[in-house]
Amino acid sequence: MTGAQALANSLDLAQHADKLGYHRYWVAEHHGTPALACAAPEALIGPIATLTRRIRVGSGGVMLPHYSPLKVAEIFSMFAGLFPDRIDLGLGRAPGTDQATSFALQRDRRQQSPDDFPNQLAELLGYLYDQIPAGHPFARLSALPGRPGMPEPWMLGSSPQSGIWAAELGLPYMFADFINPAGAAIAERYRRDFTPSAQLARPRMAVAASAICAETDEEADRLAASGRMLLTLLRQGNLIPVPTIETAQAFFTEQGLPSNGRIAARRTIIGAPATVRAGIEALAAEYGAEEVMVVTITHDHAARRRSYELIAQAFDLATAD
Repeated sequence: MTGAQALANSLDLAQHADKLGYHRYWVAEHHGTPALACAAPEALIGPIATLTRRIRVGSGGVMLPHYSPLKVAEIFSMFAGLFPDRIDLGLGRAPGTDQATSFALQRDRRQQSPDDFPNQLAELLGYLYDQIPAGHPFARLSALPGRPGMPEPWMLGSSPQSGIWAAELGLPYMFADFINPAGAAIAERYRRDFTPSAQLARPRMAVAASAICAETDEEADRLAASGRMLLTLLRQGNLIPVPTIETAQAFFTEQGLPSNGRIAARRTIIGAPATVRAGIEALAAEYGAEEVMVVTITHDHAARRRSYELIAQAFDLATAD
């Protein structure tokens, strides 16, 4: 489909998830890829929050190295003022793209931007929490436009360092198991080393999982062929749009590979509702997570909607009137 269609589908899915009883809906930041249409989470959060009633809406995440901490604080403060107690600010260190595209995103291209994420993060939280020291030249800038509303900051990651920062700063932590399925030890270290903050008294762990649900295990496995081809070629440095199931099946046949084979170093929970519920519960137990976020990639939008419906039913989520 076109990027415009994918963006419209994201709005539709958000409304669907809101009615189904999901707790939060995040949009990510990716650049220079034909498979993913969202390059600017902040461009989608406002429309999604406007079209939904109760679901929390946020970024999964803002790739902070590309931005001024003040600008991010101002944008998400405005969202929090417009949509009280519904806005999340998920933050990541990764560029969300390749080095060339990262350089194209820079405002100043005389040299590569410094790797100063801890300083950026501290400055951003200083604005949000109104903790810039008195006398600092930026102190007055903590008077953000959406006060008294405030977004809920989350640290995102798929490696040990993100968990260390989340623990040190007393932030909730969302681990991307769909990128790195070996994060249980990282989650345990986060909980062990967590330092309480004024905003969070105890560790708050969540995990993001890749999942596809259908009426039967066989149908879910068939739908998953598109994502398998996408990831197989991604690992080879070949970026493509999400392929149809038929294209993916033909690809694996030509390669002499099973279309239902596992992708190395990736985990996807695939199956009928009972299968997926068991997989999600096992994943939550593995991470000691209070919450699981579901990422579903299918070629067909109707199949994606249906997957979220079946998962909501499997967990008896409270649907909206």
